[in-house]
Amino acid sequence: MRLSEGGFIWFNGQCVAWSDAKVHVATHALHYATSVFEGLRAYPTPRGPAIVRLDAHVERLFDSCRIVELPLRWSASEMRAAILETVRRNGFVSSYIRPLVYRGYGQLGVDPTHCPVEAAVIVIEYGAHFGPDALEQGIEVGVSSWRRMAPDTLPALAKSSANYLNSQLVFLEARAHGYVDGVTLDHEGLVAEASGANLFVVHKGVLRTPSTASSILAGVTRACVMQLARDAGIEVREERFPREALYTADEVFLSGTAAEIMPVRSVDRRKIGGGTRGPITHKLQSEYQAITRGAAPDRHAWLTLISE
Repeated sequence: MRLSEGGFIWFNGQCVAWSDAKVHVATHALHYATSVFEGLRAYPTPRGPAIVRLDAHVERLFDSCRIVELPLRWSASEMRAAILETVRRNGFVSSYIRPLVYRGYGQLGVDPTHCPVEAAVIVIEYGAHFGPDALEQGIEVGVSSWRRMAPDTLPALAKSSANYLNSQLVFLEARAHGYVDGVTLDHEGLVAEASGANLFVVHKGVLRTPSTASSILAGVTRACVMQLARDAGIEVREERFPREALYTADEVFLSGTAAEIMPVRSVDRRKIGGGTRGPITHKLQSEYQAITRGAAPDRHAWLTLISE
């Protein structure tokens, strides 16, 4: 997800030029990871660009702030408006949107209470996360030696920057072993998620995904996938399951704002199903893409037009 300088960033209440959105080197979040963030997508539709699940993402942002004690001085409606304004000002047809809330410059030390809570919204032009071919052919993943954090160590339900050191280690290890991404196990050795996406398996027509008890982030796209599956009459189970369930699955796929619905063709170099995108993955992927691009009715009111 490469950045290109230019355009505007919403920075503590106003849109500023990209080069003017700066923080001090003593910013608390740089030293102690006191920050949370969100990731949203805006897609082109026949009625203009539209953001997917804007309100759900804003709600999760505020939930994360509450969990890690970041008292944000802007309301949910103000942050929603800031996101819309920043997307409009940048004028991209297809974009990735990154709201960030963090402890700013105040004092050094673990105690964050004397550091102001600040916020920004970054928008970049963005296309396919793993490349267009991967949406059909799928990607290769490997189970990581790094585990997800135990529930009494760090709060997995917060989209906290601190949690993403774990994600980075998983990703770097996966790439070092020749995989596109890594799959994590939870503190008890059961399947959790990928480095930055949720995980689903299909077995004998049933769609299974790890529950939040496995230290996963409750993904917004994950919720969309489960809704689309239920719409199609597919049984959905949120449950804990072991690593070997990946090897015996008929289909495996990832879900996330950036990844969208991404087929997995192999796990630990073991072919999944036919070694390419499976039929249920294809069905859910096609339906998700059609709705988010405005080619199918927005029956669950997921889209917010930039022009509104």
